Amino acid sequence: MSELDEAWAAALAEAERRARYSGRTDIADYLALKNSNDLLRTAGIEWLIASFTAIAAELNRIGSSLEMNQQDGHRFKVGNSTMVGRSLTLKNGVRALVVEAGWPRTPRDGIVRGGGLAYASLRHLGIKSASDELLLSKSTNGTPCWISVVNEHGPKSGVRESDLRRHLAILLDRRHG
Repeated sequence: MSELDEAWAAALAEAERRARYSGRTDIADYLALKNSNDLLRTAGIEWLIASFTAIAAELNRIGSSLEMNQQDGHRFKVGNSTMVGRSLTLKNGVRALVVEAGWPRTPRDGIVRGGGLAYASLRHLGIKSASDELLLSKSTNGTPCWISVVNEHGPKSGVRESDLRRHLAILLDRRHG
């Protein structure tokens, strides 16, 4: 979490405390929900970026030569909305996989379509058909869960480590089934 994110979380907690103190439970409940959702968003994005990084490091230890570059405060467009979050670029020679994950931070940034808490794009540069789009939602047990939304006509399924490995296999130009 960046210093700005920490300051924002502290300001929200203080605003919630003041709202409860003044009897504005409606505002306090809204701020508590926003804080809870922001924690889920942060945890979900951290899992996605950390998982890709760990798998890429594992592949490098066994002979791959993936280059990794991370960026915090990354902004990217999804339709008319702007997501703010993190990016991870994984390069294998001229091939690249760009992982972008975030959510709108201000009203003018727009919304996350599809009712998700956050959005992620897994873009294979030059292989659009291998790219994926993910929505972060809250699972039935309250934990964050990434859902693939590229195939809108098929069943939506939770993203697992095996899905991330498949994306890295594509980047490494390994055949996958």
